[in-house]
Amino acid sequence: MEPIKVLLVDDEYLALNLLEEFIGQLSGFEIINKLKSPVKALELLNEQSVDLLFLDIQMPMLSGNNLLKVVKTPPVTIFTTAYSEYAVEAFGLNAVDYLVKPFSFERFFQAVNKAKDQLRLRTPIPQVLSESVPIIESGFIMIRADGKMHKVFWDDIVYIEGLKEYAKIILTSGYLITFERMKNLEETLPVSRFLRVHKSFIIAKNKVKLLDGNRLEMINKVQIPISREKREEIVKDIFR
Repeated sequence: MEPIKVLLVDDEYLALNLLEEFIGQLSGFEIINKLKSPVKALELLNEQSVDLLFLDIQMPMLSGNNLLKVVKTPPVTIFTTAYSEYAVEAFGLNAVDYLVKPFSFERFFQAVNKAKDQLRLRTPIPQVLSESVPIIESGFIMIRADGKMHKVFWDDIVYIEGLKEYAKIILTSGYLITFERMKNLEETLPVSRFLRVHKSFIIAKNKVKLLDGNRLEMINKVQIPISREKREEIVKDIFR
């Protein structure tokens, strides 16, 4: 199993060294760089793959919050700062945790475990197909919502709606709101059971009741629009 690639960004050497010391006590992590300059960090993030980012907020030239807003593909992020008042904005940027300096190893370890859960969610589930042996699928994904990690079984998902800042997962009983991106959810769910039929919707194929023009009616009677350009392909995939 490949190590989790970590980038440390803080304008103080003491903070960088403490994070390096804490991470050094864990297995399965590789620090690819530690940087004082947020500008250099932005360049690295846009050029190189990073799994986990430890990011200070108040830094010269570019704050941690603004850095995360302009990264092409933000990694799982843990903010580290001396100021608690930025927490709301940080979680609005999909940060997995927010460490207020000075923090203990125990608090750091708790944040790392949250990050590992989030990384598991982002890792696509391998699809092993066989022409002669039918696959019986039974599984789940972990969803972070309401500050907790929820075990969501595939068969409980009816559809997922992507909204501006978050995604709404509609279940056979209730729903969950998560800041996880639609792209990550699409890549995590098995393609044999789920299909992105529109830029804002992922549906469970076995929860489709009927097709009405350019809309799918789900078992809960909600109608989902489908992409006109991909209508024929979508219909074949669901109703074949």
